[in-house]
Amino acid sequence: MQSAKKIVISASRRTDIPAFYLKWFAKQIKQGFFKTKNPYNGHISIVRATPDRVHTIVFWSKNFRPFIKSGFGEMLQKKGYNLFFNFTVNSCVPLLESRVPPLNDRLEQLSYLCSHFNPESVNWRFDPICFYKTGRCETANNMHDFNSIAQYASECGVKRCITSFMDHYAKIKKRAASIQGFSFVDPHFEKKIKILLKMEQELKGLDIGLFTCCERELLDRLPQNSNISASSCIPNDLLVRLYGGGLSLRKDTGQRIKQGCGCRISVDIGSYSMHPCYHNCLFCYANPASIKNGKPEAPE
Repeated sequence: MQSAKKIVISASRRTDIPAFYLKWFAKQIKQGFFKTKNPYNGHISIVRATPDRVHTIVFWSKNFRPFIKSGFGEMLQKKGYNLFFNFTVNSCVPLLESRVPPLNDRLEQLSYLCSHFNPESVNWRFDPICFYKTGRCETANNMHDFNSIAQYASECGVKRCITSFMDHYAKIKKRAASIQGFSFVDPHFEKKIKILLKMEQELKGLDIGLFTCCERELLDRLPQNSNISASSCIPNDLLVRLYGGGLSLRKDTGQRIKQGCGCRISVDIGSYSMHPCYHNCLFCYANPASIKNGKPEAPE
């Protein structure tokens, strides 16, 4: 009888585990399982997390410094886990991302991941692209560090940049409205296309491909000579090429496939309620966290 395919663990779309919840994650790895709660129906599942069950752990973060300092990645590799990284490195805009480390620190982290792990295992996410107004000023955006980040990422060996434009959810508008004189701006369709094409051209000279996250309408309107394509932030086909073995290549029906999500099937072990994210990004779709002294309390 053929053994079941291994799974991919996503850690996590719902929070920043490398930045805030490594102790909890390490405890569950030691125990060999995670308990996950479906955010929509509350169903509890047990996810077996031993190396014989897990093909790859995909980490998502804006701050891998705790992960790097602890040597946790090397420890996981010694145990037999394959690793993949979705690292969001945006321009330095404290108004939008008030609690992420300085850009130079994040670039050093990117260099470490690429040099100590396979650079092919690192996705650079420049995400999301934001436009906003403060008071009577002209519309601003967070694109100003894109070129320098791209240059640095290229020197590290990164081959993929994933981006999207901010989704204007009602709770984000409400959050922004609490800041006097501030408002997010949604650029017109043609401007977004011009931005993507300019990014593609800049990245082409650096040997980095550009991918979009859940931007199907924009992709459908791009000129035929553009090579921008839909991203797969959980890229099981790439994981198999990198590490061998077998994985399901089905698309993840729990994601926004109709909007252009290309992620393959995985199991996300994060929780919006148990693992609130403390970066407090102004544009984040996750529920706002309640912060006490700026420090998270570890979940049980």
